[in-house]
Amino acid sequence: MAYRILLLALLLFLGCEKKDFTKEPAKMHWDRDMCERCKMAISDRKFAVQGIDERNRVYRFDDIGCLVLWQRLEHPDIKFKKIWITDAKTGRWIDAKKACFKRDFLTPMGYGYGAVKDESNGSCLSYEDIKKEIK
Repeated sequence: MAYRILLLALLLFLGCEKKDFTKEPAKMHWDRDMCERCKMAISDRKFAVQGIDERNRVYRFDDIGCLVLWQRLEHPDIKFKKIWITDAKTGRWIDAKKACFKRDFLTPMGYGYGAVKDESNGSCLSYEDIKKEIK
């Protein structure tokens, strides 16, 4: 009987383990997770964004412009320790602060910036560049 209680306690403890979303992005529930800013369902797998705050809370967005404006205008007190964005070519998660941003993409909310992991044949905008451009 005692071993069952110990086993149950161990399983509960392991189930409460917090993931470190700075090493890998949180799981997305496509077409169900909602953008924090515009409240639209996140369905486009080439422009999704996740911001991870200092408490390891995950904020999801359907467009990098939504993240930038949400943070600037509505929540300047929230600091992101990691920002994940999906690569506009492959759909894989990449670090937004290391990504190469390009203009003229057709994005969910029309901000027009797509991120790619590596773009050796053209000029790139940094995350800091697009933060300044997005109005």
